[in-house]
Formats: sequence, C-alpha cells, structure tokens
Amino acid sequence: QVQLVESGGGLVQAGGSLRLSCAVSGRTFSSGAMGWFRQAPGKEREFVAAINLSSGSTYYTDSVKGRFTISRDNAKNTVYLQMNSLKPEDTAVYYCAARRFMVRTTAYEYDYWGQGTQVTVSS
Repeated sequence: QVQLVESGGGLVQAGGSLRLSCAVSGRTFSSGAMGWFRQAPGKEREFVAAINLSSGSTYYTDSVKGRFTISRDNAKNTVYLQMNSLKPEDTAVYYCAARRFMVRTTAYEYDYWGQGTQVTVSS
C-alpha cells in the first residue's frame, strides 16, 4: 500500500522560506512522477510543481517559477519542495501526490495523495 506523508509546513512571514518534505513508502520510487498541489480556502486544488522520477525533469506553475524548487532523494524515498520568497497568496494546504506514469498537472490524474500540510504566510 502506497503511503505519502508530508511535513514541514508552518507559519512564516512574507519573504521567508519553508521546505516541505514528502516521504513515500510502499512503491518503487525511481519511476513515475511526483507532484505538489495546494488548496486555499474556497478554491480548487491547484498544481504547483512536479518531477519526473526517472529523468529528474521538473515542472512549475507560473506563479512559483523562480521561487519554488522541487527535488527528490531516491535513497530516502522523499520529495521536497523548497519555497523561497513566500507571499501571502501562497497560503494553502499543500499536498504531495504520486502517479505511476508521466508527469501531469491535473489533480485527478494522480493516484496517491498525502494528508496535506498547512502553509501560512503572513504579510
């Protein structure tokens, strides 16, 4: 059974940084794709970033390009989201997700989800 567990969320001032982690168990970690999504109150879940676990290719939504970095550590079965220059509009619950095939940017195409971690950016 695949399990994803996020950690690293919290409260930070605008301009600050956080690093989210997503520990994966129960699957082969070297293939497929991992993504980060976020959901703010009253809004739909939106794509943030994704990584192809074989090639290491990364993908970002425009609003986080240059500020967020997704990476993975295959030895630790963990995916990270380094978030710099945070803005109040980045406030949301952040979820990691996994799928068995190529990177996609829509939530419904992901097979497995973590429980989410809250990120709050104060102005």
